This record gives sequence, structure tokens and C-alpha cells, in this order.
Amino acid sequence: MITRTTALAALAALGLGTTAQAQVEIEYWQYFFDARVEAMEQLIEAFEAENPDITVTMTHFPYADYRTKVAAAIPAGEGPDVVQLFYGWLNDYIEAGLIQPLPADVFPAEKIDEEYFPMVQAMKEDGQYWALPTAVRSLALFYNERLMEEAGVESPPETLEEMMAAAQAMTKRDGAGNLTQVGMTAGMTAQDHHWWREGLVRQMGGEPYLDDYRTVNYDSEAGREALEFYTSLFTGDDAVTAIGFMDEPQAAFTAGRAGMHIDGSFRIGSLEGTRGLEWGVTELPATADGTRSNYSSYWVNAITTKAEGEKYDAAVKFMDYITSDEAMQVWLDVVGELPAKPSVGMTDENANDEVFGPFIRGLEYAHTTKFADESAQRQLMVEMIERITLQGMDPAESLAIAAEAEQKILDDYYAD
Repeated sequence: MITRTTALAALAALGLGTTAQAQVEIEYWQYFFDARVEAMEQLIEAFEAENPDITVTMTHFPYADYRTKVAAAIPAGEGPDVVQLFYGWLNDYIEAGLIQPLPADVFPAEKIDEEYFPMVQAMKEDGQYWALPTAVRSLALFYNERLMEEAGVESPPETLEEMMAAAQAMTKRDGAGNLTQVGMTAGMTAQDHHWWREGLVRQMGGEPYLDDYRTVNYDSEAGREALEFYTSLFTGDDAVTAIGFMDEPQAAFTAGRAGMHIDGSFRIGSLEGTRGLEWGVTELPATADGTRSNYSSYWVNAITTKAEGEKYDAAVKFMDYITSDEAMQVWLDVVGELPAKPSVGMTDENANDEVFGPFIRGLEYAHTTKFADESAQRQLMVEMIERITLQGMDPAESLAIAAEAEQKILDDYYAD
């Protein structure tokens, strides 16, 4: 990697010292996640080496506080010049005047359309891009190799039926019948609401939304079948998990108390640093007839309305660098999130990698949900499951309530 020291030494050798250069400082904000912070530190170091007249200061906040901090800082003329945001928040950020469109001379729409995965086109409004990702995500099935071996499961499951059989083999209870080890995690607060919508509903022959995600369509036979399969994980005598086991699904898997866990490629970085955890990853299980479906999402970077003048120029340079091929490979290696360009992600080496490969291959059959309000729509899925587990409501009835409530969110949003 190019270091700032070597770059400055080279400049000095050419008689081009930096003392005469005006220093521009810009701020970059993202939410806190260990691997993401590490990756951005590497990218900032390399960028500053190539641009010794620009200093990039990174600030990060806990995820729960992130949106509030950004929304308060930018209107006050404070905070980031370049900001990271979830793709589903784009419309909110535009309407609130928090970000500005990317300059077409540096980020031409035609070139982006051609070079990036098609899902990125959701960041385009009226022919211009407002934000771009360094990486994209998909889902896959993580499994605990030690627990599988102990349970006599010979290989990772390839179908939903094999997944259920493996989960049952790895589930353990104490003498009172309480779960001490789950065969699989479950919880709509994590990634399961994405798996259910874009994975299971489609695998059961349905389509979760119509009219470019403006009309809810999962209150259907396929939706009910998908919900029945999902709830079978934690209801009945053959339950292989429990909602709320060890509070969070990923916590149970990281602690070695869960045999399998569906999560995003961003989880790779943190799992690799977990001592004593032996894990592998495989593509999301298919149906018996081989039908596959996946969910893909991404975080994007955007230039805020705070950036003006020389700070704006520096922000454009920084945006150009952190969406480069080089930056995408760094993000893959450090975070585990997938390059946003097929030319980087779909190389033979990456696509066949035993860890990254299942996620990269999953992009070929992935769908990206267009949210009006991602948090509110996710909460409806949480409440749908709570009515079933806490109130004993029939799954079909709870599904209908969720569909009606989500349609109201969409109608209210698109009526404006």
C-alpha cells in the first residue's frame, strides 16, 4: 500500500514540498462498525498520500444515534462533507436538503449505469446520481463447523429441507426443555425480514411488492406459506430456535450457541476476529426444485450540502477515490462487503472464494427492496412475529395486519 511517508518523500525529492500548498480539511462520517472503520482508515491514508493538500477527518457514531446526529449537524453548517447513508434513506436525505447531486462531469450517469451492478441505479433521480456505494451486500448462511460435526451433519445444507434437518440435529435442550443451543437463529430485527420478503416469499412463488415497490403483495398464498415456514423455526414441538435467544441472533452465533445464522457479507470481518469460532458460509438454501432468491442492499457515500468551495472540490476527489476499483477491493478484503462493480467483484478469484464467493454468487439472483421508511417497515415485521409468539395469533391473520399497515406507510409516502 502507498504510505503517506513514502509519498511525501517522493514529493520532497522532486522539490515539491507541501509547505506552500494550502491545506483543505474535510469531514467524513459513518456509523461505527469495527471493520468499516478499519477499512476507511486505510483508504483515508492512501487518499491523503495521493492528495497531500487534503486532510480527511473521520467521525463515527453508534448506529442507533447516527441518523439523528447527521440530521442535526448538516442544517447547522456542521458535521460531514461526505456522509455514508443506507440506500433506503436516500429520498429522506434529498427531501431534507442534506445532500447534493454528484457532479456529472466526474460521475457521468451513463458510465455508472454501465459499470455498476444494476441495483445502484436506485441512487439516480432525474438522470443524475446523488450517491454511490463502495460495496454492496447480499445474504448467505453462516454455519458453525464444530457444532455441525458434533451433530453428525456431513455438509452444509443446500435446500430449505436440509437446513431444517441440520437445525434439528444441532438443537439442544436442558432437562426442563429449555433451549441451551439453537440449530438456527431467528429474529426480524436482524436480517430475517429481508430474507423473508425477498427470499422466502419469492421462493414460494410470490412477489412481495408490485408497482415498483409501491403496492404490498405478500398477503397471498405464497406469503402465507413463507410465513408458515419461517414461524416453524420457533413454534411447535420441533422448534429449532427461539425469538430473543441470547437477545440478538448474531450474538448467539458469535458465542458458538447457534448452529446456523443468516446474515450479510458485512458480518465476515467481525467473525474472522472471533477467537475459537470455527465457521463457514454457503449460499442461501434453495427450494427442493432449485429455486433461489436473495436480498441485496448497500450503504452509499454522498456529498452533503455543507460542502462548498474548496471543501466541495476536495469532497468530489474523495468520493471519486472511495468509489474506485482499488477502494472496492480494500473494502472486500477488510469488511467482507462486495465490490459494487462486477468487474471487481465477479473476478474468478473473488467469485470462487470460499468465504466471499457465496455472497458474490448470491448477487446474481438478488432483489433490492425499495423502502419508503426502512425502519418503520422493518418494525412491522417485528410486530407481525410478536403477535404470533406472544399473543398466539394465527400467522395468516398477523400477516394481513402487517400488509395493511405497510400499505398505509407506502400510500402516505408516495402521496406527497
